[in-house]
Amino acid sequence: MVSAIVLLNVERDKVNTVAEKLADMTGISEVYSVAGRYDLVAIIRVRENEQLADIITNHMLKIEGIIKSETLIAFRVFSRHDLESLFSIGMEE
Repeated sequence: MVSAIVLLNVERDKVNTVAEKLADMTGISEVYSVAGRYDLVAIIRVRENEQLADIITNHMLKIEGIIKSETLIAFRVFSRHDLESLFSIGMEE
């Protein structure tokens, strides 16, 4: 599984609209409205890098209102929860 955190700056009056559109996208598991330097944080969990690239470049960044983004690709997860098994349900080959 490939996981990425996408930090987004969004036009002030479009934060909720952008968040809702992102949350409806396949591969985006959560969208957080946050305080600080960024307006939204999107968590992406997909099976392959190609899916990640497609979501970000062909879908996510075409949403009107997104001004700037920064994508962080996760190498390893440190968690008390086994997120890999939770998000891989139904993805067996």
